Amino acid sequence: MSKIVTIDRHILEQQQKHPNATGIFTQLLYDMALAAKIISRETNRAGLADILGATEGQNVHGERQQKLDMFADDVIYNMNDHTGRLAAMVSEEHDDILEIPAHYDSGKYVLLYDPLDGSSNIDVNVSIGTIFAIHRKITTGDRGTVEDMLQPGRRLVAAGYVVYGSSTMMVYSTGQGVHGFTLDMGVGEFLLSHENIKIPPKPQYYSVNHGHEKYWTPGVRRYVKWLQGIYGEGREPLQHRYIGSLVADFHRNLLRGGVFVYPADSRERKKPYGKLRLMYELQALAFLAEQAGGYASDGIGSILDIQPQTLHQRAPFFVGSRDLVEHAEEFIRNYDQEWVAMYAPFRDGQRIST
Repeated sequence: MSKIVTIDRHILEQQQKHPNATGIFTQLLYDMALAAKIISRETNRAGLADILGATEGQNVHGERQQKLDMFADDVIYNMNDHTGRLAAMVSEEHDDILEIPAHYDSGKYVLLYDPLDGSSNIDVNVSIGTIFAIHRKITTGDRGTVEDMLQPGRRLVAAGYVVYGSSTMMVYSTGQGVHGFTLDMGVGEFLLSHENIKIPPKPQYYSVNHGHEKYWTPGVRRYVKWLQGIYGEGREPLQHRYIGSLVADFHRNLLRGGVFVYPADSRERKKPYGKLRLMYELQALAFLAEQAGGYASDGIGSILDIQPQTLHQRAPFFVGSRDLVEHAEEFIRNYDQEWVAMYAPFRDGQRIST
């Protein structure tokens, strides 16, 4: 019989490889796994409960909030607000940082999360997910501040996501490889199913919303044609797969090889930096991609090297097999000089993006 490894056991074994580990960080990962189980339970019974559909509210991005969005947001916050492991949290669903209540101890880490990525797909039973990232607290005060949140992704101590689909799977990294766990509903445990994930050397897919093609820059349009095999003699074209749920598209390409593309587009001339959120989505997935041998870029350089300026900052996103992402940067350098000149000040903090 093969060894059964629960996520608790795996996290503990990873901790034992680091003699200076205190266990606080380990418990924080346990808490995220437990939150994922609770959210998974509700997503799997969503059609049977009064939980589908939109609320009357909008989040800070002007998006209609789904009922399950708010449930997931509450679960993650309530799972972590009292443990003494976090100094503060920040969620895609809230404008400002979420403080730890004064009557609870403050900890050494801060948590950034998107409670339910792809929530517009809830009502049509398409895979959705949770994304999270963890930074060390860097300020000296007792409680966490915005400065603790606005750190480059290169400083992350852990990141992960949960995909709620035909099965529920949690994937995480603490900088020692990427590991995936599938939830066994019968015993209520995440069991190790994908150890030390590496993006396959031969990519299969590219993922992009072709419905926005007319708004792309010339370099991005040429790049996608190159992915299709239209440019480059003797090169096998990639197959197109696009779900429209970031976690699900990223997860497939992580396991099968390929690239996910969400570029800037010309409809947002005053916002030349795309739609996806740097702090809640891109940092975590970029961290995981690099740990799996891949790469993530905004079209100019590594996502992990961007110094964030605001909590809800956005950026273009190219992530997956390293050579495919590097080719995107090459096409943008060669054909999108005007866009680069417009976007670069946002990347380096000379202009503030939101």
